[in-house]
Amino acid sequence: MSGPVVDVHAHVLLPQLQELVAGIDPEGWQEAQDLELRRNGADSQAASGAMIRERWGLLTDLPARLAAMDAAAVDHQVVSPSPSHYYPFLAPDHAVSVARRANEEIRDLVAQDPQRLSGLGLSPLQHPSRMVETLRHAVVECGLRGVEIGSYGPGVGGGQHGTVELSDPSLEPFWAAARELGAVVFLHPFGCSLDERLDRFYLANTVSQPAENAVALSHLIFSGVLDRYPDLIVIAAHGGGYLPAAIGRSDRAWAVRPEARGCQHPPSHYLRRLWFDSLTHDAGQLAALVSAAGADRVLLGSDFPFDMGSERPVQEVLDAGLGQAAEAAVLSGNAADLGLGPEPRLRP
Repeated sequence: MSGPVVDVHAHVLLPQLQELVAGIDPEGWQEAQDLELRRNGADSQAASGAMIRERWGLLTDLPARLAAMDAAAVDHQVVSPSPSHYYPFLAPDHAVSVARRANEEIRDLVAQDPQRLSGLGLSPLQHPSRMVETLRHAVVECGLRGVEIGSYGPGVGGGQHGTVELSDPSLEPFWAAARELGAVVFLHPFGCSLDERLDRFYLANTVSQPAENAVALSHLIFSGVLDRYPDLIVIAAHGGGYLPAAIGRSDRAWAVRPEARGCQHPPSHYLRRLWFDSLTHDAGQLAALVSAAGADRVLLGSDFPFDMGSERPVQEVLDAGLGQAAEAAVLSGNAADLGLGPEPRLRP
């Protein structure tokens, strides 16, 4: 390897922030817990609770994290808040306060070991008019590389505000600001609008996460956002979900349906304007992703330290048989080109 191995998909828990949110809006907090139980089902909620307790140290303790990184042959992590921190029930001012607090806590964690860590903050997708200020706070004031967003902004307060999709015109100022700042926008789904249909067998994760990625990326592509902002840096978690493998159907719709012609090129063209993490859990699927998007558009991702992540992400990249040049790009070079790592360099 000619550079450090960089994992762009690694999470932290911020317990004090959770306590703050629960205190701001106890009723909304309880509604959110009830929604998660309804979506996941009791069996999955119990298993997830046990998993979090088991991995609490990895989520909250820096020495434990660094030791695990060493064991996985990862030199640098780009850390982001656990997706539960989106807190969609918060009113605009409170959502901004919580995002700023998350940005500051991530900044303080990164400051403890900037050679091993860099960070992403939060911007409240459910409140588009407040996203630019929180993005600027994360990048300009806190020195983070960008922000993590969900696959959609759910309606706030029982649906009194409409769902915000990534195609929503209200997000145009956010995309423009992200482009101006060269900020990374890390797309990480949390929750799925299919709700109780996925409340068994852990379908709320195994099906909903890839589906949410596919829906969100399709909104981004078909609406022409990537035409208007061709240099936008969007990294999709979980290998982009179902979309890269099924992109031919999107191309067909673009070719034959007038309502699917909001973008200038066939949707497959835009796979090479996006970035994806390597977390596919399948060597053949990772090789197919690299073939579809290009070796220069895939970065190492582990979803550290959750059980649906990988404890051997580097080896899984090597197992895909991509070839030395592609392996080096995925493990190190592409992250360096995006300014992610211990010695970031500017994009040309």
